[in-house]
Amino acid sequence: MKVSISWLQDYLPIQMPIDELTEALTMVGLEVETVVDRYHYLDTVLVGKIIDVQPHPNADRLTLCLVDVGRRQVSVVCGAPNVKTDMLAPLALPGTVLPDGNTLKKGTIRGQVSEGMLCSEIELALGSQKSGIMELEQDLRSGAKLAEALNLSDPVIEIDLTPNRPDCASVLGIAREIAAFQQSKINYPVTTITNTGNRIHDLASVKIENPDHCPRYAARLIEGIKVAPSPFWLQERLLSVGQRPINNIVDITNFVMLETGQPLHAFDFDRLAENRIVVRTAHKNETFVSLDEKERHLSDHMLMICDGEKPVAIGGVMGGLNSEIETDSTRVLIESAYFSPTSIRKTAKALGMGTDASYRFERGVDPQGTVKALNRATELMLEIGDGQLVEGLIDEHPAPVQTPTVHLSTAKTNRLLGTDLSRKQIKALLESIELSVSNNGSDELVVEPPSFRVDISRPEDLMEEVARLSGYNNIPPTFPHMAADTHAVTPIIALRQRVKELLTGFGFTETINYSFMDALACDRLSYPNDDQRRQTVAILNPLTEDQTVMRTSLAPGLLETMHRNINQQSRHLKLFEVGKIFVSNAPPKLPDESEIVAGCWSGKRFDGAWHSKESECDFYDLKGAVEGLLRGLHIQKAEFTALPAEACAYTKEGCSAKIMIGEQNLGILGEINPGTMRAFNLKQNVFFFEIDLQRLAEAVPTAIYYTAIPKFPATTRDATIIVDEKIEAARLFKNVKIIDEELVEDLYLFDVFMGEPVPVGKKSVSFRITYRSSKTTLEDETVNVLHKKLIDALIAEFNATLPSD
Repeated sequence: MKVSISWLQDYLPIQMPIDELTEALTMVGLEVETVVDRYHYLDTVLVGKIIDVQPHPNADRLTLCLVDVGRRQVSVVCGAPNVKTDMLAPLALPGTVLPDGNTLKKGTIRGQVSEGMLCSEIELALGSQKSGIMELEQDLRSGAKLAEALNLSDPVIEIDLTPNRPDCASVLGIAREIAAFQQSKINYPVTTITNTGNRIHDLASVKIENPDHCPRYAARLIEGIKVAPSPFWLQERLLSVGQRPINNIVDITNFVMLETGQPLHAFDFDRLAENRIVVRTAHKNETFVSLDEKERHLSDHMLMICDGEKPVAIGGVMGGLNSEIETDSTRVLIESAYFSPTSIRKTAKALGMGTDASYRFERGVDPQGTVKALNRATELMLEIGDGQLVEGLIDEHPAPVQTPTVHLSTAKTNRLLGTDLSRKQIKALLESIELSVSNNGSDELVVEPPSFRVDISRPEDLMEEVARLSGYNNIPPTFPHMAADTHAVTPIIALRQRVKELLTGFGFTETINYSFMDALACDRLSYPNDDQRRQTVAILNPLTEDQTVMRTSLAPGLLETMHRNINQQSRHLKLFEVGKIFVSNAPPKLPDESEIVAGCWSGKRFDGAWHSKESECDFYDLKGAVEGLLRGLHIQKAEFTALPAEACAYTKEGCSAKIMIGEQNLGILGEINPGTMRAFNLKQNVFFFEIDLQRLAEAVPTAIYYTAIPKFPATTRDATIIVDEKIEAARLFKNVKIIDEELVEDLYLFDVFMGEPVPVGKKSVSFRITYRSSKTTLEDETVNVLHKKLIDALIAEFNATLPSD
């Protein structure tokens, strides 16, 4: 919404500087976006003194003028008949953007250089005189900027209105807000037209067939009208807010709309078939040519203004080409109506026609202001267009809009806003914006909002008015009255955060994917038919075709994320995600939800450097990361055992393991198999793990025990045995632990070898055992005896042999 200061001053005096005014408007909820002086185009127009006038050598009607602009003199070719020596006139220099949009350039006219233009009033939009250049007072200083010399300044404020304030889509609406915080009064326009007489009903009629779309329709008729250009003051008002003047009749409807917020429309009465108006919805497949000369295809929910035969306007949006005011129009029917905001919004959106009228109607105009605006426009047309009013008023009002009465509690208002305002203060604030307020009891106010405040219907709306009018900055800051007690974080939240910290510390990057997946993801992951992860929950309104079910695994999201990153040339990836999966139960039961942590690793083990070579990551790198995660959670007894072939759905057999703590299966770890790689368009090896967070929480110790730093040194012994290639090293270690020898402190696998000279089907396993006593220094003989005992036990248990020399 644009409004000029000069237009506002027609209704009330502006008592504050422009910067304070814009700040005050913003603080009452009318955010000022820009402030531009409408005479800024005069910055390059100077007061020029004509010091010499000579005939143009090549044109009879042109003259050569030498113009003094203070520090220099410029030559100008001029065609005005009133140019004379010693005359002061406006001189526009090259680069000036004139009100009509043209940019002035230095040029040559009939062989003579012209360094500017001596301007008329109409060329500078400073008056209606166009027969000659504008003559200025002799007391002005040549070279001065014209705007400063004539004291021309009219800031235009552009306000970003919120949808709930249609009352401010008018100059009077903005003026009401200014009057409230200035504590001044508005001088409303006064009309003297009466509603006496009924002659109009003999000449015209209005029938509303759809009162739910059009609750009110008013009209007046003027005869003997003269269509002509508008007087300068009217054109100037419209131009000040960016409206293009058309003719006096159309300009008046636009002026009154901007002034009051009530859109109007003027019909050429003689072009209305049967001289009547019918308000109805469009017929199926009906078409209509609007004022912009475009054919519109209408739907049966769109409101149309019709004459006795055809549509003549799209109700509340735009008039029709078949009834517009033309230069020979003599009888004008003026429309002022209240349309349903919902109806207009649907029509304007469906047709893609956002007009000044639809902007106001779809937000809600004053239902009681139709006749006021109609009378204002009628009086202006009679004054400017020299017409005669046909006595009487058509005012069809089948569905009156009721204004609500709202009860407001002073105590509740203060409690909600955090203020300490008295009932008297609140009453004064509300009355400042023309609300009718009366006392009711000791605490309550009874408020009747004016009809133009369509946004006020409940106490909370009034509380908002009190807050903005009293000043948001004046509401004292307060803190909620609440105890400062703190509560311990739940174990699962603490675990989730710790898992994220550990994995991030290992160089992994957290990803967050949707909780949805493609229904075909289960096939791409090769789940068996009886796998519970095929029990998906369907989405009723999926966002896309590849997000039709709730996920039963984090694998699809992570693998797709990896695919997208690899396509962007990010080939070395360490990703993880913590999130829920959903396994369907028989309806009406809700699905089972489990929180999972999953991760994947692909590409290089680490970035190359001058002191090391790049190498590809493998199964054991990811296994080490998972082991580090478990150690970081102080879980000591985790075991990694081979995953059976039938359980390797999307991981490679022989390169997959399940993570166990006792008899509890925490999750899996392995290399993604080739079939799944192809299904997800992955062309480099990916290693993946997935752990149930709830089971992991159960394995985290509730207490951590520490032992004193050993006082006595440790000693180590290495051992190598040859066992069947299918025996896992973890089983060897487990067997040593079962012996429960207190002097064994640690076991460490440092080599596995297969091939000559180790027999086929066998492998050589080398490990190191650390021995230590907490009571004494161990002697070699004691360690040797114990070491041999452990090795002999392993040989017996696993049918192992010692390597031959």
